[in-house]
Amino acid sequence: MVKNNEKLIKWLFDTNAIRVCPKDKPFWYTSGTIGPYYINTHFLYGSEEKANKLLEFIDKEKENILKCPDRILEETMKNYQSDPIYRGLIDEMCDFIKNNIDVNEVDYISGGERRDWFFSPIIAKLLNKPHITIYKDLTTVVSSDGKTEELKELNGESVLHIADLITEASSYERAWIPAIKNNGGRIKWSVVVVDRKQGGAELLKSYDIKSFSMVDIDIGLFKRVLDMGLIDREQFEMIEQYILDPKESMAKFLRKNPEFIKQALMADDKTRERAKLCIEKDFYGLNIELS
Repeated sequence: MVKNNEKLIKWLFDTNAIRVCPKDKPFWYTSGTIGPYYINTHFLYGSEEKANKLLEFIDKEKENILKCPDRILEETMKNYQSDPIYRGLIDEMCDFIKNNIDVNEVDYISGGERRDWFFSPIIAKLLNKPHITIYKDLTTVVSSDGKTEELKELNGESVLHIADLITEASSYERAWIPAIKNNGGRIKWSVVVVDRKQGGAELLKSYDIKSFSMVDIDIGLFKRVLDMGLIDREQFEMIEQYILDPKESMAKFLRKNPEFIKQALMADDKTRERAKLCIEKDFYGLNIELS
């Protein structure tokens, strides 16, 4: 499978896993900054609603660390059999792995709490590999042939980590790499659906991990999206400016559209809090005062 494959791009937009704002209405992010797109890779489970239900399911099940992996596999396998987008994605991911990595060299597949689990257990099952479930507190359990037990010594064995997306790879550095290393193994490869191109792949390289992504969030991707008619020229131009310089492009937008922040301060609670944070931190050098 080639990178930025058209079928996968269409699925990302069909499920709202990538959402692009109208040209004059950037999204408010939790950080108090603004930008032209949202990425929620786990929506590729079929829809936002289905993805949120699986997250709720995981939150209930993860209390029992030994039963949780099998319950997730059971749930995702049901969805694999019934949802054409999710099934298509998982099949594409398996092909992508086989085309880029010698699967015979992979001893284990791992995935970290929580969104990696949308993809890693089922792919481990389909590729006939034991699956290592990594919890946020670095607890690790291994599942193979329907049996799950606490992970013992890995004896230098090689692990492929599967994740929904990579940004700066902070979860890898904080949790996933140490969890495997502490058990005597080594993550040798990482495969993600989406790379946000914010330094994650470079960080993994510094740990001698080969990093693979199926979609890269870059100007090339959005040119394809424009050609496919999924966004218009004005949306593309806003995205292009944002990718080239996230801070200055949005500062320019806010200077040109002073009403945007005023309207946000009169909007719903979530938007208002984000707009207040933007003003307090003065991310864009606008020197606005909260009245």
